[in-house]
Amino acid sequence: MAIPDAGTSTIDAAFVEAFKRNVIHLCQQMPSRLRSTVDSMSVRAEIANIERIGVQEAVEKVTRHTPTPILDVPHSRRRFPMQDWQWADLIDEEDQLRLLISPKSEYAKAGAYAMNRVWDRLIINAATADATDGEGVAVPFAATNVVGAGGGGMTMDSVLAAKEILDKNEVPKENRYMVCNAQSMMDMLGTTEVSSSDFNSIKALVRGEFSTWLGFTWVHTELVSENAAQALAYHKSGIRLGVGRDVTTRIDKRPDVSYADQVYLAFTAGATRVEEEKVVKILI
Repeated sequence: MAIPDAGTSTIDAAFVEAFKRNVIHLCQQMPSRLRSTVDSMSVRAEIANIERIGVQEAVEKVTRHTPTPILDVPHSRRRFPMQDWQWADLIDEEDQLRLLISPKSEYAKAGAYAMNRVWDRLIINAATADATDGEGVAVPFAATNVVGAGGGGMTMDSVLAAKEILDKNEVPKENRYMVCNAQSMMDMLGTTEVSSSDFNSIKALVRGEFSTWLGFTWVHTELVSENAAQALAYHKSGIRLGVGRDVTTRIDKRPDVSYADQVYLAFTAGATRVEEEKVVKILI
C-alpha cells in the first residue's frame, strides 16, 4: 500500500497495514536552526522592551578646572509583543487498538518539529520586517542594508557586499551568520570566484555541515526564502528573541471528544531587530 501524501490528516496513515510497525515522519525541517544564532531573553510581560545605548564621543579638556561636560548619551528603545503559539492533535482509543505502537510520543515529536520551525520563522520575520521603537513608531528595514540584484541567485559579490556593510558598521567579527537556502549554497559552489580552498568549505556546507567562510557561520534553512527570495547576513546581537514560556507539552484525555488522547504543545515568544547596522538582506 502506498504511503499517504503529506496532505493526509488522519491517524489512518499510521495503521499497521500501511507502516508495518514503523512510524514515518515525512520530510520536514525538524530542529530549530536559528534559535541559537540570536540573542535571547526571558520576558514576563505582554510587551518586551529592549534598551539601546547610543554613541557619544569624548570631548577634549583644553584648560584646567573646566566644567564637567554632560554629553547626554543617546538612549532609545525597541519593543515587540509576545505571541502565543500552539499545536494539537487527537488520538482516538479505537485508533490505538489498531496500532502495534503507541503514537503519542510520535505525535509529540511532530508537534515539536512544527514548533521548532515557528522559532525560525519568528527570527526571519524579525530580521526584515518593520521593528517598533519605544514610542510605537514603525522602523522599516534600512534600504542601505539591501544588497544583490535579485533574480540571478546568490553571488560572491553579494556576500562580499554584505560583509562590507557589517565591517563598515564596526560589527564584531565573531558571531556573524549567513542564513540561506540550498539553492544559494549551490550557487556559491558554482561561482568561478571560489578558490580551491573555498571550494572545500562550500562543499562542507552543501553536505549540511556547519562551517565558517568569509567570516560567517553558514546556516541552511529553506524557511528563509519561504516568503521572499532572500538570504540574511547578521550578527547574533542584531536580533533579539524574547521567550515568555518555552515549549510545554501535555497529553490529556478529552471527554468532550469521546475520551480521545490530545497531544498539545504551546509556547509564548516574540522577536525584533535590535540594530539596523547588524542585519543585511541579500536579494537572490
